[in-house]
Amino acid sequence: MRNRNLWYWLFLAPTLLALAVVVVVPLIFGTYYSFTNWNGIKITEFVGLEHYQKLAKDKDFMKSLWFTVKFSVVSIFLINFFGLSLALLVTQKLKSSNILRTIFFMPNLIGGLILGFIWQFIFMKVFTSIGDLTGIAAFKGWLSTETTGFWALVILMSWQMSGYIMIIYISYLESVPQELLEAAEIDGASSFQRFRNITFPLVAPAFTVSLFLTLSNTFKLYDQNLSLTGGGPFNSTQMVAMDIFKTAFSVNQYAYGQAKAIIFFLIVAAISLTQVYINKKREVEM
Repeated sequence: MRNRNLWYWLFLAPTLLALAVVVVVPLIFGTYYSFTNWNGIKITEFVGLEHYQKLAKDKDFMKSLWFTVKFSVVSIFLINFFGLSLALLVTQKLKSSNILRTIFFMPNLIGGLILGFIWQFIFMKVFTSIGDLTGIAAFKGWLSTETTGFWALVILMSWQMSGYIMIIYISYLESVPQELLEAAEIDGASSFQRFRNITFPLVAPAFTVSLFLTLSNTFKLYDQNLSLTGGGPFNSTQMVAMDIFKTAFSVNQYAYGQAKAIIFFLIVAAISLTQVYINKKREVEM
């Protein structure tokens, strides 16, 4: 038993060391720097809660935070809806199911910056051409307003992540006992009733995992935001990660940017842990 525990910690040690070096130590130093006037090189004085008090009055940060929350709520719903729908489709007895799985998953393999430029071309060139040919004004200027820029980001994120979330749902859907579904069908249950009363409760753990992943990814989105809209027009589509980056590296307010990052971290952590707790509790009730 003692030898087994020793080997367990020996194998786990590299991962714990990497976690400490990459996550824990920077978080501790970052928290300390947020209470100083750190300029990226040295600390000249300790300012206490000054940055956090300033943050409460920062309209740009609050606007980007509200935009991020709206984007995350809509994207999480759409990504999980399409992910589950695609999983239900490819788990049917189709000859092309393996090919479809590959096609649906492929967008997730493309880098965020490249995806942003691809969709920027689609929205600015392809949509404009369609608008010119059809005379429909709605196809023109898709990245020129806050509303259309918002939906452009949602479309990009949903297109990229749906295939990845599909894989998670597939793993749970394929573990659903077919005997239960066949018995329910014999008893006269419709397809919707079988899904609602049998399939969905059994794949509830997949929903917990998928919700956590989509929540964390949508909240910390940066590269797609940078390459698709650049936060424009007039910072109206700027998300929190971009606001923090600009504060630290464009304006050179490193300590203030770190304070924003700490607050952002606490918000995301609180929301993530709350949703995991609620969904885990719901799984037990199911």
